Amino acid sequence: MKASDLLVQALESEGVKYIFGVPGEENLDLLESLRRSPITFVVTRHEQAAGFMAATWGRLTGMPGVCLATLGPGATNLTTAISYAFLGGMPVVCITGQKPIKKSKQGRFQILDVVRMMEPISKLSKQVVDSNNLPHLVREAFRIAKSGKPGPVHLELPEDVAREEVDRLPFTVTEVQPAVASRKALQGAADMLMSASRPLVCIAAGANRSKSFGPLQDLIDGTGLYFVTTQMGKGAIDERHPRFLGTTALSSGDYTHDALDAADVVLMIGHDLSEKPPFFMERGGKKVIHMSEDAAGMDDVYFPQLEVLGCTATNAKALNELVQPMDRWESQVFERVRAQWKTHVLEDVTPETFPLVPQRVVRELRDALPSDAIVSLDNGMYKIWFARSYPAHIPNTLLLDNALASMGGGLPVAIGAKMVYPERQAVAVCGDGGFMMSSQELETAVRLKLDLTVIVLRDDAYGMIRWKQASDGFDDFGLSFGNPDFVRYAESYGVRGHRVDRVGGLNEAMLECCRSGGVHLIDVPIDYSENQRVLIDELERRNGSASGRDDEGSGS
Repeated sequence: MKASDLLVQALESEGVKYIFGVPGEENLDLLESLRRSPITFVVTRHEQAAGFMAATWGRLTGMPGVCLATLGPGATNLTTAISYAFLGGMPVVCITGQKPIKKSKQGRFQILDVVRMMEPISKLSKQVVDSNNLPHLVREAFRIAKSGKPGPVHLELPEDVAREEVDRLPFTVTEVQPAVASRKALQGAADMLMSASRPLVCIAAGANRSKSFGPLQDLIDGTGLYFVTTQMGKGAIDERHPRFLGTTALSSGDYTHDALDAADVVLMIGHDLSEKPPFFMERGGKKVIHMSEDAAGMDDVYFPQLEVLGCTATNAKALNELVQPMDRWESQVFERVRAQWKTHVLEDVTPETFPLVPQRVVRELRDALPSDAIVSLDNGMYKIWFARSYPAHIPNTLLLDNALASMGGGLPVAIGAKMVYPERQAVAVCGDGGFMMSSQELETAVRLKLDLTVIVLRDDAYGMIRWKQASDGFDDFGLSFGNPDFVRYAESYGVRGHRVDRVGGLNEAMLECCRSGGVHLIDVPIDYSENQRVLIDELERRNGSASGRDDEGSGS
């Protein structure tokens, strides 16, 4: 068979169902092999969107998503999405084409060293120079993409190698059981928690993966510990839980940080250096237990006293058996935090004015959606409000990026999520700036016949940066732009468009979108003046200092 046929057979054996991408002439043999394969090739309108979709498949299933691009500009267009997967811990196998390597390359037309370009943003980047190596290269790519902290792997398939005749078979897929922590480390963690006065759990990005959800829930229920989450740990446990104390949407000064400040021992589950720590450690201060698949990267603000390394799910089960609820634990401080958080974060949606304030957007959307609906956030000021105020009832139902934090991902991530869970409602929430960076993927959603809603929060500017520009005392410059008529723009793709013109209108529009199916777009004017009232003024008054001014979100 041709090498391209062997590659496709190897992908089939790995369980690949979809490949997302934009092919070029260097991929034509591979494209023909895919045509005869049960794998579905999803043509996107931009390579970056293909990468976001593949990363989302990996994020939600734990199995590497696959994306495809040609050489040169096709490969460079993938780099933002590959970086997103690299920092965010999402398994992806990225395949790019290349000119023939065993004869003339026609000069340097479109030729870049893509392998070296991908090296800093992937776990492995390799050119296939011999078609006989394809079976072990594919098996190794999928193994590396999933192991440890998941991430992207890149394979470059030159045009002439893809056409070679080969007599090989794919490797058998094997699963390796991850390592678990030693009994000594687990007992040490249990002893630290039981001897503490105010122990607290913080769930971060590395713990927000499917195999961990049940054991984490059991750990909280079995031990009686209170917990908070980082932005990318959000939803790992149902946030209606009576011991949930909020998400670290801001860097400091919020109600959730009162709980972190009061804790004398923090069990940090799944901390990832890609997210800024939700608290800064000080020598002689609180003790921290680092529980993760990877060792802690220690620096001046994060230097845990104990590390519990290995499979998070297995270690959480073991710790649950060792930790007993203690009479010494002082729960009253955490109950005070929870009461304040519920009053000022969950229930404060004033004022009821139009254009809508961010809290109202969050409330109306939450009220309109079932518990298992998936909301994909692009990046903008609204991300902080959703992280802070949107209760996630089921894991991975609020998809946000607090690692690379790139604009343009909201819509393609929602498309990817809908393909993983076709029976669930899927909603993309985008600012007008981020939406226009990937709006052409509306056509992809229509072509795939998806049921999908896109909410565009319109303020005619790069709003987060304009707000920071003003709050730092700079003149308003360089951040405003014009927009199309989003309803008519959506209709040009065959999408149903809606306008919100009053309080309550978003909830009504969402209910209509959920009932009628198909692809919808909702144009929502938004008023970000609440950023000043709540995120600065209220928090500064509460803290009696400027601590509330650190408004960037944990790493955003």
